[in-house]
Amino acid sequence: MDPMAAGPRLYVGEGEGGTPCDLCDGRDFQSIGKCDRRGRPLETVVCTHCGLVSHGHIPTEAELAAFYANDYRRAYHGEATPSHRRVMRAWRMGERIHRQVAPFLQPADRVLEVGCGAGCTVKVFELAGHDASGIEPNAGFRAYAADRLHGRVDQAFLYDVPRYPQYDVVLLVHVIEHFRSARQALEHIYATLRPGGRLYVECPNLAAPFARPSRLFHFAHVFNFTPTTLAGMARRCGFEVVRQFNADSYPNLQMLLVKASPQPDAIDAAGYAATMQALHRYNALTYNLRLSYAAMRLGTLAGYVREFFTARQYVERCLARCDEAARQERPRALRIAA
Repeated sequence: MDPMAAGPRLYVGEGEGGTPCDLCDGRDFQSIGKCDRRGRPLETVVCTHCGLVSHGHIPTEAELAAFYANDYRRAYHGEATPSHRRVMRAWRMGERIHRQVAPFLQPADRVLEVGCGAGCTVKVFELAGHDASGIEPNAGFRAYAADRLHGRVDQAFLYDVPRYPQYDVVLLVHVIEHFRSARQALEHIYATLRPGGRLYVECPNLAAPFARPSRLFHFAHVFNFTPTTLAGMARRCGFEVVRQFNADSYPNLQMLLVKASPQPDAIDAAGYAATMQALHRYNALTYNLRLSYAAMRLGTLAGYVREFFTARQYVERCLARCDEAARQERPRALRIAA
């Protein structure tokens, strides 16, 4: 079932059971989907004031905590522990993120990645000379990060991180969309950053065609952001956008933010119109008939073939680097302890 086929339905969130918009506190929503990407019941709504897209019924913190600790990696990736292909992709992404933000880093910066998965980005930053660590709620992925990559990764959630200024850089790579409240998460991160601290955020871009309409929504993504709503959320929580690393038409948003002052009234009035325009840009047929989509799919399939033949060797080289770095670190740690 195509979620857009549900048709518009306006309703007002009210009473103790109604959750206001996480961005603008509005209570007027329009239904834009009835099912998730697999056809299971999931209502998705858009705020008619700011354009933020979210679940119609937000899961509780307990429900999300249990899901991410026990079920998410297997349900979303099909893996309890990361495969070689998963690690190869994650390591390459970590290298790409480090290249992007390196001009904005200082050698002594303390870096934290929230929801770091297998820990590849944490390790890339550490090997580049930074004081890097991470947190990951899933036991299997956290164990891989600690045992195979020798990364400093704890099994924890964001709200386990003490709320005082202690980090210079925080990384949220495909994580902000998973929180029960993106605003609460950013406000917590704001409190953990030192003055001038930076926050790198990457997430799917609802304003770009990253999936056909019937495949957009699923339980794990509580929120779906456009460039407008992500920048608005950042400003509301006290951040300024330093750099958006790609165009608004790119399937993923990649933004570097800097700690500044909250702007609670900085809501873009055009946000709703922009979101609705993006949602109605394609239907299932026109999405799949695009030449750019065909080229992208061919490139993806070619990448899968390359990964099949090269992932194991690639990961073995990465693990060897991690092992060597750990061997070199042990004597230094012993000297410090002595």
